[in-house]
Amino acid sequence: MNQNISTCPSIIGAECQKAGAETKTIAVRRNCIIDSIMRGWGRDPRWARSELLDYVPDAPISGRKRNELVTIDRDTFVGPWAGLPVAWSEEDTFDEDTFRRDVGRCCEAGIPGIYSGGSTGEFYAMEFEEFRQVTRIMVETCHAYDRPAMVGCTSTYTGGAEMRARWAAELGADAIQVALPFWMEVAEEEVVPFFRAVSRAAGGRPLSIYETTRAKKALTLAQHQAIKEAVPNYLMVKANAGTIGTTADGCEALSSLVNVFVSEHSWAELGPRGARGCCSAMVYWNPRVVLELWSKLRDGDWDALRANAQRLHALGEFLAANFGVRGFTDTAYDRMGGRASGFLKTSLRCRAPYVSATREDVDRLRQWYEEQYPDMLRL
Repeated sequence: MNQNISTCPSIIGAECQKAGAETKTIAVRRNCIIDSIMRGWGRDPRWARSELLDYVPDAPISGRKRNELVTIDRDTFVGPWAGLPVAWSEEDTFDEDTFRRDVGRCCEAGIPGIYSGGSTGEFYAMEFEEFRQVTRIMVETCHAYDRPAMVGCTSTYTGGAEMRARWAAELGADAIQVALPFWMEVAEEEVVPFFRAVSRAAGGRPLSIYETTRAKKALTLAQHQAIKEAVPNYLMVKANAGTIGTTADGCEALSSLVNVFVSEHSWAELGPRGARGCCSAMVYWNPRVVLELWSKLRDGDWDALRANAQRLHALGEFLAANFGVRGFTDTAYDRMGGRASGFLKTSLRCRAPYVSATREDVDRLRQWYEEQYPDMLRL
């Protein structure tokens, strides 16, 4: 077989026709085609895959052209977005097939958007080449389902975040998310220039700020305003405990600038003050339950949200008492939660040195659901 990449269109076209009748999943079919070609050449299937993707016909393989973006603005950057964990093999390598299937299940469930590269996605525990692989699979799969994809680009320094943002732009990601560098506190005068630099590297794509006290700095309303003036494509903030967006007055003030995402258990309190969604793990613990809550947020059914918030608080207390004391991090909780309902197939393994959940932990959560919150077991 001719190994000149310029001959790929005809080769892939023929392979597409053969594979189309055999494989139902769009993203899987595309990658099977590419892997088949590369193996026929005696090459590692990952060799030049990014170049080969440009030759794969858009109509039969993908729901969207590779660099065609979903229109994301303040009207559409809403709802629970799923921040998925990365599937790791027993050898602690990226389990591409399991991750792709998990992303696809989220898309099929009607979750408004998907992202990777947050705390649950262990951005802090992977090399850049792994980051490239993970984000490529996520964006490809989301776009095959015409679902928007956001890439977390957080790093310990500006250049690292820029590098990730450029890769996200190259992939055609629909939005990026970034926190302030977290190893050393960022000086006040460097806050706005940091976000401006990352936005430029991403080609001006919609920007979400991951605001967390892990970054050793909580932004003021004035700083959010200054960032918005310098970066007009700043559209959403993921507000975590200890930041302005998680207070009633702060959420209302921030909502005049950007969309404020808070945890589902806060929707009853902060929905009336402008909260528009959540960077969510619970949405893949049980999509049906959380999407029903999202519908109530959109409808302004605050009484129903308040009633459910009591169960969410009880769940949080159970998790903290039983697993927080063992040092569970975000990703350990979320792998356990996704597996307890059976919705995710991801690994329980976290990257060392952080604690992983066990199958016994999953069973313990299921038992609590059966006794206290059985709806979480009904997908």
